[in-house]
Amino acid sequence: MAGLVLEVVSKENIRLPIEIISGIPAANTAAAVLGAPLMHDYVVVSLSDLLTPWETIERRVKCASEADFVIVLYNPKSSQRDWQIEKTASIILQYKSPSTPVGIVKSVSREDESVVITTLDKMTSCPIDMTTVIIIGNSTTYQYRNYMITKRGYQL
Repeated sequence: MAGLVLEVVSKENIRLPIEIISGIPAANTAAAVLGAPLMHDYVVVSLSDLLTPWETIERRVKCASEADFVIVLYNPKSSQRDWQIEKTASIILQYKSPSTPVGIVKSVSREDESVVITTLDKMTSCPIDMTTVIIIGNSTTYQYRNYMITKRGYQL
């Protein structure tokens, strides 16, 4: 929330000491649970259209998919916003294989954490809500046992 605080402070020209304390983003926490899906370039996109127009979100998802990024989705589905995840999946499927590995982590690092590794074509049939982080692999991502791995590009 540092961005919001800094935005208000700068807009109102308020002089006060501000300390920003770094944390671990949910994308990185979910990635650690899944293995190593973020080994190369990736993007993070929120599907919440409360503050960002859906057309902007859709364009971001399309560009990220077309560029073969690993895609992390935040705020994928709520009780009132339930169609965005379906639309997002259909956009991504235009550019990525249906067999692309997808990690779905609900309530990461909480008592009721759940982890599913599935494929892009089956992603929307899994339980998804606002506590879910979804990581969609790129063309080099694969599943090995209970891990998602995105190749870094080194010659082994």
